[in-house]
Amino acid sequence: MKTKRMDGRALDELRRVEIIPDVNRFAEGSCLIRCGNTEVYVTASVESRVPPHVPEGQGWVTAEYNMLPRANRERSRRDISKLKLNGRAAEIQRLIGRSLRSAVDMKKLGPWQVTVDCDVLQGDGGTRTASITGGFVAMVLAFRRMMERGQLSELPVKTYVAAVSAGIVDDIPMLDLQYYEDSRAMVDLNCVMTAAGELIELQGTGEGRPFTLAEQQELVRLCAKGIRELNEKQRAVLGEL
Repeated sequence: MKTKRMDGRALDELRRVEIIPDVNRFAEGSCLIRCGNTEVYVTASVESRVPPHVPEGQGWVTAEYNMLPRANRERSRRDISKLKLNGRAAEIQRLIGRSLRSAVDMKKLGPWQVTVDCDVLQGDGGTRTASITGGFVAMVLAFRRMMERGQLSELPVKTYVAAVSAGIVDDIPMLDLQYYEDSRAMVDLNCVMTAAGELIELQGTGEGRPFTLAEQQELVRLCAKGIRELNEKQRAVLGEL
């Protein structure tokens, strides 16, 4: 079995990760996250209103996701309005929102809404997982800005949250697929976890063949290792919560 990949990484090795905070002077929180050649620009914006379904006195966190026209190898059409949002983008932004909300105490946040916008500048695999990892950083930076303004009395965050992908390529499990691997993957799995290793969401698909429970557990183990390392990258920016 091979132990190295085309880019020289080990099978259980993340791509180079860089998180640059405060890249937007107007947003309450922001960062640029780079995972290999994937780059996502993230902003977190605060509004003094929440959706009608939110219980009185509680807050809300939501997300929007978009790929710029030349984020990929071929130009994609711009989404002019919510009505024209394609199915993939809609599914991804719901995933980002669910993942970030899992880290937040909505009673401590209320009555504010934070919208995390994830715009993919360059996509080379793992854009949704990079958006979650970077989205968490931008969200926490926004909360800290709110505390500085007197809008919050304490940080409404329960845990670090990050995400990464793993997959089976040529029958070999590997962590953090980039595009040339993802496009050939027999099995693809996206994993969102807390810093304690608790699962928030798994998205696993047998794209080329079915996969076994043992293979799923191996992919989750790979993701857990990667997420621990991503949490350290987040801590380097945010410190302890």
